[in-house]
Amino acid sequence: MVKFAQRLKELRLDNSLTQAELANALSVDQRTVSNWEKGIREPDFESLMKIARYFNVSADYLLGLVDYV
Repeated sequence: MVKFAQRLKELRLDNSLTQAELANALSVDQRTVSNWEKGIREPDFESLMKIARYFNVSADYLLGLVDYV
């Protein structure tokens, strides 16, 4: 899920958030966000939905299935 990793980092930076700030908002560890952004790990369904809601984007966008929010 390279597209997910890229989009997550892009959304985080566009919103001027640190990994720690995003992690806190999603109730996960900062290392978890780092691993997602590096493509080392993938979020579970619940986390994916939290991310989509937080950034007000679709899960399809996060997963790279569509190129628009």
